[in-house]
Amino acid sequence: MPPSEQPVVEPAAADELDRLADCWVRLAREQREHGSRVRAEANRETIREVLAAHRVADGLFVARLSGSIVGFATFSVERGSFELDATRGLLSNLWVDPAHRDRGVGSALLSAVESALADRGVEVCTLEAMATNDGARRFYRRHGYDTYRVAMERRLGAGPENDTHSKDDA
Repeated sequence: MPPSEQPVVEPAAADELDRLADCWVRLAREQREHGSRVRAEANRETIREVLAAHRVADGLFVARLSGSIVGFATFSVERGSFELDATRGLLSNLWVDPAHRDRGVGSALLSAVESALADRGVEVCTLEAMATNDGARRFYRRHGYDTYRVAMERRLGAGPENDTHSKDDA
């Protein structure tokens, strides 16, 4: 990207859904390197439907450079069962093509998402990042995001480290 070229962030068009599903598959593959359990290619059709729903709800942005898509973001206003003391928005995906990272594309997408959510009355934006994805976590911290919830997991099964009913203990 030339120094003067700024990304253009705008709502995605319906005819871009297949291209954006390709982008999401790349995102899912990257996230598997950080421990994600989401299968990339196996979810292509499902994510295309999810992206279509986000587009209809005005929650799908693309970032372009010279007219080409170089990133995307999906977001929504949280509609849960509980009454909250703040209206929350959810940034569910933000991805920038690796060839265009560290050039302001992600920041432009994040800013556009935050503005759109604020225009909808959202007071707090939440998101998730894989624990080992240090680059993503640094990016969000630079933009003022703090950890407020920690997810933990444990693999279950019949391995020696998980065998609580050992015959030796009987």
